[in-house]
Amino acid sequence: MSAPRRNGLFRGRKGVVRAILAGGVVLGVGAAITLAAWNSSDFATGDFQAGTFAIEGSTDGSAFANHSSTSPAELSFDVSAANLSPGVTTYSGYAVRLAANSSTGGTVTLLSAGTTGTTTGLTYTIIETDSITCDATTTGTALVPSTALGTVPASTTFTLSPGTPTTDAGAPQFLCIAVTADDGLSQGQSATATWQFSAQSD
Repeated sequence: MSAPRRNGLFRGRKGVVRAILAGGVVLGVGAAITLAAWNSSDFATGDFQAGTFAIEGSTDGSAFANHSSTSPAELSFDVSAANLSPGVTTYSGYAVRLAANSSTGGTVTLLSAGTTGTTTGLTYTIIETDSITCDATTTGTALVPSTALGTVPASTTFTLSPGTPTTDAGAPQFLCIAVTADDGLSQGQSATATWQFSAQSD
């Protein structure tokens, strides 16, 4: 006698047992494939260290040091700097270079760090030259054309290169700074100007 039907399906116990067993076989095969999978890895690593970068200046072209805003280098203007009169120009050489172990070149921007006293009637020029010697005969490229003391034209920059090898200091850039008095100068006036050379690495 056949098992009763409902909606065209057999409801006998044997049919139910076979369906469960069939399902168990399928699940078993799937688990075996997962357990047989292989894994492999590969790794890469890198070491990183920052370089160094610093500039230093010199008033004589040989003894270089890094000078702070509280202890700037004293420029050695010639004797007329202490006794200016209209039409007189006084000169001082200065040199800037990258310090030893600077690992990259840089761009130096000239900034005015301020003045004290009275700067009326005083202008200055700065010439990029090839020697620390600075006087009326000095020639070169004008970094700063005639400008009122205490101000700096826009985009006043020059570049420096590191030493070769970098454990050496870089070649210096010599600068001739000339300050001129004109008819606006008053008797007895005095002034102090400070220039800042600000360097940024490439």
